[in-house]
Amino acid sequence: MSNVVVITTSLRAKSNSDILAEQLISGAKDAGHNVEHISLKGKSIGFCIGCLVCQKTQRCVLRDDAVQIAEKVKNADTLVFVTPIYYYEMSGQMKTLLDRLNPLYSSDYKFRRVYMLSTAAEDEEYVPEKAVSGLQGWVDCFEKAELAGSLFCGGISDPGQSAEKGDELSEAYKFGKALQ
Repeated sequence: MSNVVVITTSLRAKSNSDILAEQLISGAKDAGHNVEHISLKGKSIGFCIGCLVCQKTQRCVLRDDAVQIAEKVKNADTLVFVTPIYYYEMSGQMKTLLDRLNPLYSSDYKFRRVYMLSTAAEDEEYVPEKAVSGLQGWVDCFEKAELAGSLFCGGISDPGQSAEKGDELSEAYKFGKALQ
């Protein structure tokens, strides 16, 4: 099977997206994948300064946790980004990390499939569209990769509430089990 890197981007304790990510990871492991979970909680990730040195060196000039995360992303077969939806968009931490993964653009990256799991207090179907579109924009920069799927679990707002949502927990597990 493949090497999967799951990156959870919520910084909140008892995060609903983290609870659902645990189910996704369980499903992926049950499907035979090797899974590494990276949480952005406690990580130091500065903003991209736009110097573009990384396009020549394939390394960021900033020295923080994004450098090690980029190396793990580069060597994964499959990526899963897990984010809460804030104001109809991915979390700021996720966007900052995507910007800092710019050194991978000119590298010999392995990943081919990218997925997204998102959660929000709102439950309308359109809620994750801008977040998915933002991730699609990042994926479009990597011509060997594709956005292979997304799962949205809405109507979840209170910390830890997703642990009580049997249907959403089951969907997250199935989503993980179906990763390629």
